[in-house]
Amino acid sequence: MSPQITPIADTAQDLELAERILTPDGARVANPQLDGFVDDVDAAQLRALHRDMVVLRRIDSEGVALQRQGQLGLWAPCQGQEATQIGTARALAPQDYVFPSYRETGVIYARGAEPGDFVRMWRGEEGAGHDPAALRVAPLQIIIGAQTLHAVGYALGIRHDGADEVAVTYFGDGATSQGDVNEAMIFASSYQAPVVFVCQNNHWAISEPVSVQSQYPIAGRAPGFGIPSLRVDGNDVLACLAAMRWALAHARSGKGPAYIEAVTYRMGPHTTADDPTRYREDDELESWRRRDPIARLEAHLRGLGELSDAQVAETQAEADRVAREMRAQCLAMVTRPPLSVFDGVYAEPHTGLDRQRDEYAAYIATFEGEA
Repeated sequence: MSPQITPIADTAQDLELAERILTPDGARVANPQLDGFVDDVDAAQLRALHRDMVVLRRIDSEGVALQRQGQLGLWAPCQGQEATQIGTARALAPQDYVFPSYRETGVIYARGAEPGDFVRMWRGEEGAGHDPAALRVAPLQIIIGAQTLHAVGYALGIRHDGADEVAVTYFGDGATSQGDVNEAMIFASSYQAPVVFVCQNNHWAISEPVSVQSQYPIAGRAPGFGIPSLRVDGNDVLACLAAMRWALAHARSGKGPAYIEAVTYRMGPHTTADDPTRYREDDELESWRRRDPIARLEAHLRGLGELSDAQVAETQAEADRVAREMRAQCLAMVTRPPLSVFDGVYAEPHTGLDRQRDEYAAYIATFEGEA
């Protein structure tokens, strides 16, 4: 299942090398590699995937708005990547454990996050916006690529315990140039760890295009580590669902790690601190708008006669409801006292911690009386 290794010359050629089930206009095409993994997906499940992507996009736009209004310190948009995140996350089993980067809003949504979970970390209220144990999703990782090492370590624990779990880690195309990702792949392959690597190739590592990041399809690197890989159209939610089912089945059966490269596109900025107009052409952006993952699935469903205007309106209303609740929970958050940062650092208090708390309290006191 490894991709043909051909230099990346342009976006069009890039997409030709990616497996898909739905074309950009929503037509279903035969795919011998992937079809068997989604034969069971009916119209109701397709509508559920459509709903997920619509809700995710609305969550994302609300996050951007909250940051622009000063309610969040930062936000990492995922507009355009909805199919990759929802398709892969909906393939996971409840017991699987996810190790995300900072952009996987759709993954934590699919794992059951509450509206406030999406903003708590970005507001600076907690080290993790969600309960990792409840969602079985590790805290969002800011350090590029570090989560891949954590995932492999966890996967080795799965292997030693003989548990029916798979560790899954998400990262971007830029992270593939990091030593951590390559070291994680070496270790996973050497010890046959049950881990799935998901590279969201969104074409831009901040201002660095993927054509500079890699001269060949990124999925082609994995076989060099002894890891089978699959390259899919990341704007095709069915292809992403199928690819993840393949990868999970491979890892869960004891065959070791698997690798997915989902070719997608970051429609917005890298984060709300970024201005993509300084390095990205409008024509490129418009060409990807025509490959919109939500419009693609909607066109497919309408072609089947399985999606009406009323259902679309109902889905949008649900998305707006989630966004309102997200905003309400964000604005209702109460920042804990500064000294609470020392709570829970150690199981038992000790003099070193007491000294540090006293020093920090004295520092905070120097600001008393300031507006």
